[in-house]
Amino acid sequence: MSALMWIAAGSLAAWLWLLLGQGFFWRTDVRLPRRGPDGSGPPEPAGWPSVAVVVPARDESAVLPASLPSLLAQDYPGPAEIFLIDDGSSDGTGKLARELAEEYGGLPLTVDSPGEPGPGWTGKLWAVRHGMALATTRIAADRKDDGNHEDDGGRADEADRKDDGGVDYLLLTDADIAHEPDSLRELVRAAEANGLDLVSQMARLRVATCWERLIVPAFVYFFAQLYPFRWVNRPRGRTAAAAGGCVLLRREAAERAGIPETIRQSVIDDVALARAVKRSGGRIWLGLADRVDSVRPYPRLGELWRMVSRSAYTQLRDQPLLLLMTVAGLAVVYLVPPAAVGAGVLTERPALLALGAAAWALMAGSYIPMLRYYRQTLWLAPLLPLTALLYLLMTVDSAVRHHLGQGAAWKGRTYAHPSAAP
Repeated sequence: MSALMWIAAGSLAAWLWLLLGQGFFWRTDVRLPRRGPDGSGPPEPAGWPSVAVVVPARDESAVLPASLPSLLAQDYPGPAEIFLIDDGSSDGTGKLARELAEEYGGLPLTVDSPGEPGPGWTGKLWAVRHGMALATTRIAADRKDDGNHEDDGGRADEADRKDDGGVDYLLLTDADIAHEPDSLRELVRAAEANGLDLVSQMARLRVATCWERLIVPAFVYFFAQLYPFRWVNRPRGRTAAAAGGCVLLRREAAERAGIPETIRQSVIDDVALARAVKRSGGRIWLGLADRVDSVRPYPRLGELWRMVSRSAYTQLRDQPLLLLMTVAGLAVVYLVPPAAVGAGVLTERPALLALGAAAWALMAGSYIPMLRYYRQTLWLAPLLPLTALLYLLMTVDSAVRHHLGQGAAWKGRTYAHPSAAP
């Protein structure tokens, strides 16, 4: 057999292994079970714990009108408060947040600013740190006052039995994430019913333009391939990941894992957070969201390119060898099948054509569930090699930018030597 035949056979073997041996990453059925009308599903907790919603925000005035009202409108039976941390915005993010809270009402909102990040901190995690500190003191005081002055049906007594030192849970959510009214309730219900320390949902990203249709579903597909959700959710498994747009974190687990101090330099902070919690003995869960959506638009290729390339090389720990291995792996797995089909047709080699077509068919078939989840045409499935080529180029560009000293750039800040998930 020729070298191309061997490579095509290797690509087909790789796809067989990926489909059966990589945690069934291509399936989209790992989702939070919801309580049905007949009462089926996770039971409600005896007492609803307190929750602080921490929203780090930097220059987010364009998306806040579509996201913040959904948090204000959360139908949550227990004590909850929103802390929007304005991370040095220049577009009036904090002022707009206050105006939206006044207009819509709902959960109490505190807007504050942490100042410039401390040495060794990313801006987002510095804001999260500030929000967590505010939440711990504010809700502890509010809960104590409620217990002294109100009859709340036993919620204050339940809180006192747990701990009088602060908030029970933190919902870390990005400023572009919109939640359905029962989102917080369902997250807490799942955590309480299953003894979970971290519950994370990968928000359904916006898919409206041609470039978003081509690239966004594949972003989630590749993430699931790298961090299969079923592996993440194994209590004794080593794989850990979270989706930073929606993370419910038990405060005790955060303290045990030293969050956020232990991950303060991490650009890929969601994965670093999940690893820290799991390593410290916490139980984590990650799945796809049905009622949590990102409203941030990426209408042009350049915006999607920057979104991926700003942290792609960090994911590879800034290692040239890992970059070479990743490029070679992407080429063999995603680019060889269509190349083998083309070569088989042009050279009239049926065996080569069959190997390439079989690998391409398995690849496209594995992508169909994600396209259905995103309600996209299935004709995008055979185009996955093109999308993979774009991701390959984005990863190489990320490495080039790193070696030029540009590092991970986001909203006016550049981290020349960012940290991957520890």
